[in-house]
Amino acid sequence: MLTKNQIKLINSLKQKKFRMQHQLFVVEGLKVVQEFLDSDYELAAIFAVDTHFSQYKQKLTKIDAKELSKISEFTTPNKVVATFRIPSPKAINWSALVVALDAINDPGNLGTIIRLCDWFGIENLVCSESTVDCYNPKVVQASMGSHTRVNITYTDLNKVLLSTSNCMGTFMDGQSIYEQNLPDSGVIVLGNEANGISEKIETLVNTRLSIPRFGTHKQTESLNVANATAIILSEFKRQLTET
Repeated sequence: MLTKNQIKLINSLKQKKFRMQHQLFVVEGLKVVQEFLDSDYELAAIFAVDTHFSQYKQKLTKIDAKELSKISEFTTPNKVVATFRIPSPKAINWSALVVALDAINDPGNLGTIIRLCDWFGIENLVCSESTVDCYNPKVVQASMGSHTRVNITYTDLNKVLLSTSNCMGTFMDGQSIYEQNLPDSGVIVLGNEANGISEKIETLVNTRLSIPRFGTHKQTESLNVANATAIILSEFKRQLTET
């Protein structure tokens, strides 16, 4: 049975300041919770409506559907809510392709980008300190467990890119990505949904890339940043498989 303190704690983790204070975040749904359980993330507590997670009995609280609705973000809760500990930062492998995000604000976009990194084998994702928190519940849900296979780091992007020799960025006026010989290492920077890559970061970019518009009218202003990420990573990986 849920206690008032448990309800208060879990609901407080919707806010970043409380996630940082308790070093915990929330995961929901059978599939996503199982992804985290199968990883090296540390389980703090699990709340489930059936016996599916009975092996975690020391950390398991059995609840009913009504109790689940009190701690779930979903309109139709999916049987389980769990809390996991936020891990310590890991070293970044700069010798491979790294994706860097400059002030991405939308949780859905970040979650999708994390999943795309997982799909295309990008093991390191570097986020500016102004990028939305990757443990925001909406980010966790959108990534569908891909947090467990992508090393996500928050840092001063300007500082780390100063020491990067091969920094590529996406711009509307860049060179077509389909006409470039793309490398197998370096940093690919994607910018804010509304403003693109900031001026400060732009000065550090060595190669300006773009996704050409093929429509007859060519009046669409831009692509959603997550959609752009999918196209860019697909082209990088396509070229690598052909070499």
